[in-house]
Amino acid sequence: MSDTETGAAGPVENGAGDLTGPGIRVLAQFTRDLSFENPRAPESLRAVGDAPQIDIGVELNARGRGDGLFEVDLKLNVDAKRAGEPAFNIELVYGGLFQVQGITEADLEPVLMIEAPRFLFPFARRIIADLTTDGGFPPFMMEPIDFVGIYQARRDQAAAAAAGNVVIGQA
Repeated sequence: MSDTETGAAGPVENGAGDLTGPGIRVLAQFTRDLSFENPRAPESLRAVGDAPQIDIGVELNARGRGDGLFEVDLKLNVDAKRAGEPAFNIELVYGGLFQVQGITEADLEPVLMIEAPRFLFPFARRIIADLTTDGGFPPFMMEPIDFVGIYQARRDQAAAAAAGNVVIGQA
């Protein structure tokens, strides 16, 4: 098989399966932790009244490994309530093992905190939809997540905290 390019700016793969340019490759995906709670079943399954209010939480974590690979975790919390009573709660930590090559140190964090979660999200979304269905509810299809916005908010928050620490330290 000949070398093929995966995109206009994507990596080129040699015959041995190695990347020979800047790029990111998903080596493995896995469920690290999963919890589904339906504390009021079967009463919570009645579709009476208003649609449930759903709150979603998103956390991202990345860490390097000794073998040069990176683990990225996408943690999703989905909390549904109807009339103030819990309907269901889902906690999912979905992870991936990534090979990143040819990326500058300055670009590594955005790649791990934006691009890697973009690869993981569709699979985590399917797990959540399947869980709600298996729990007796209609499938909950999460809207796409703005990982760029989350990354920028996290950076702004860290910069504000650092600025606050400098001011406190000078006082």
